[in-house]
Amino acid sequence: MATCLDANPLSRNPNGSQTDDYSCNYTKFCRPSFCCNNRGMTLPPCSVIEEEEIDKDVEQDLWLKMQDEAQNDVDQEPLLSTYYFSSILFHKSLEAALANHLGIKLSSSSLPSGTLFEIFSGIFSDDEEIMGAVKADLRAVKERDPACISYVHCFLNFKGFLACQAHRAAHKLWLQGRNVLALLIQNRVSEVFAVDIHPGAKIGRGFLLDHATGFVVGETAVIGNNVSILHNVTLGGTGKVCGDRHPKIGDGVLIGAGTCILGNIKIGDGAKIGAGSVVLKEVPPRTTAVGNPARLVGGKLNRIPSFTMDHTSHINEWSDYVI
Repeated sequence: MATCLDANPLSRNPNGSQTDDYSCNYTKFCRPSFCCNNRGMTLPPCSVIEEEEIDKDVEQDLWLKMQDEAQNDVDQEPLLSTYYFSSILFHKSLEAALANHLGIKLSSSSLPSGTLFEIFSGIFSDDEEIMGAVKADLRAVKERDPACISYVHCFLNFKGFLACQAHRAAHKLWLQGRNVLALLIQNRVSEVFAVDIHPGAKIGRGFLLDHATGFVVGETAVIGNNVSILHNVTLGGTGKVCGDRHPKIGDGVLIGAGTCILGNIKIGDGAKIGAGSVVLKEVPPRTTAVGNPARLVGGKLNRIPSFTMDHTSHINEWSDYVI
């Protein structure tokens, strides 16, 4: 790849034998907001990239929108009706649908989907902060990934989105001291989605994990709000030292595929990391770093890279400063 530059309803497998009777049932980890008018929004004067201002009516209507999309998909592909009814249309809320879908995806012969449904449902139903992040992640994928044709498409098929939501539940369990259960979920996510995020890691809202395969995050890593990361990225440590040892990714950062960011270093707000880079030292805000070892290139960025998803902007000059 080229371097980038700049209750437990229906908690069983829908692919198994089921009747069509289900069709009868269908009748603040975020910062203050700043306003923006388009996806190519410029950075605010300060270095902090804050979360987009979201129309509350849009957020409230997201689940209704997903149900409409699901019904349209069923109308186009009637053979998928059982799957869509069991995954989306049967459920009364996004919380229940997400708990059910993750329970099915992560279940195994010795870990029933019903058990996982109860775990996820309890967390999603009781934590408005997590569900706010889930909705922000759905919007992020729909708005930034041209391959995403609908919210339902993301919800059902994008393993990066699903891995992130499973991690949010595991992180909640980790904070509650339920480490064994949190690590079990981490392991199942790694096995099923090829995404390995330690439950101790913190992830902000509006997160896009594109393609997701090979994404590895260490225990003390922190990912800010409105971050976009591609596949095969490692946010890791540099040795056997314990304590705070993993990267801190600022708001609005874009990280290209195949990148390794190692150690307790800060990637500044609004920075861009090129594909295949190895970063061992701090990257200042609003800058672009490329290479192995990573070097700063070009001047200050005036747009939020995680929103523009711009990997190919023209580079005016190269810097000799090795980070």
